Amino acid sequence: MVEDHAKMANLLRRGLVEAGYVVDVAGDGVDGLHQATTARYDAIVLDVMLPGLDGFEVCRLLRARGVWSPVLMLTARDAVNDRVAGLDAGSDDYLIKPFAFSELLSRIRALLRRDAGQRPTVLRCGPLSYDPASRIVRCSDELVSLSAREQALLELFLRRPNEVISRTEILEHVWDSAYDGGSNVVDVYVMYLRDKIDRRFELGLFETVRGSGYRMVCPEST
Repeated sequence: MVEDHAKMANLLRRGLVEAGYVVDVAGDGVDGLHQATTARYDAIVLDVMLPGLDGFEVCRLLRARGVWSPVLMLTARDAVNDRVAGLDAGSDDYLIKPFAFSELLSRIRALLRRDAGQRPTVLRCGPLSYDPASRIVRCSDELVSLSAREQALLELFLRRPNEVISRTEILEHVWDSAYDGGSNVVDVYVMYLRDKIDRRFELGLFETVRGSGYRMVCPEST
């Protein structure tokens, strides 16, 4: 998220984290451009009125540099030519301030669903399924209650089935760049998933790969 108004940035970040997203925040256009070109993001929420580089220029430069993450532009401007300028710069959607936070969440979910080939509507592994839009987890047709952080970790595993994921990668994807705690938090949250899924349903989905990280073992057909 690129937003120069600190109070607004903090409020939006808090809401997005509570909704299960990992959020990095940049306070100006130059920092936002740097972050978005040095790390891969699932979506970028980009304010238009920014110091350094405005949102239109940031979006143009991102597209010119081959960054195709979906961009949702936020602005207080409501003129038609500004909306057109944002879309012409390469943004995927446009939201005018003030807005309801629920609408922001809905638009982000819609952007993340657009590439249906890479982002199936429901993620599955054997008897386990997770719908990222509704945030409903089921296993053997029973509801599974997970915290937002547990859901984020589960989604990462489901998007990379049968792949070894290091603790460092998990920290980068499930916790934000400001997290400065130890990697043992990953072990703790994998244990939570094992308690709520593996042990409850007598499965063995979450596998420890010594010296490397963790892997979710799924049938190839899923």
